[in-house]
Amino acid sequence: MALKRRHKIDATFSMASMTDVIFLLLIFFMITSTIVFPNSIKVNLPQSNQQAAAKPLTRVTIDENLNYYIAFGNEAAQPVTYDQLIQKLAETPQHDTERFIALYADETVPYREIVKILNIANDNRLKMVLAAKSVHNP
Repeated sequence: MALKRRHKIDATFSMASMTDVIFLLLIFFMITSTIVFPNSIKVNLPQSNQQAAAKPLTRVTIDENLNYYIAFGNEAAQPVTYDQLIQKLAETPQHDTERFIALYADETVPYREIVKILNIANDNRLKMVLAAKSVHNP
């Protein structure tokens, strides 16, 4: 007498729940990526009525304590000395073919510090964009 199984085992796998999880993760990362700010150093920027259209890949930041930071692309800003900043700005064309640099300087930073950075950029034939808070006038 031969015994037969009454229940067949189905070898297929349902991907419906896996697809739901993937879409939920995709939506989560899309929403959280809009919250990320490229400049995490607290700098109180001066206000301006104009907004620049250029989005430079290289960022130089000077905080209220006259500390210098530099970042290329989506990298986190790295603290550097003034001499290291001169060397890093000379290497900028290797990282950024457009040769634009955004300067984020706290509004309390003396003007001479900003001019020093502008002179370095001028010596290396780089174009500077000064960052400012946008003020919308109705």
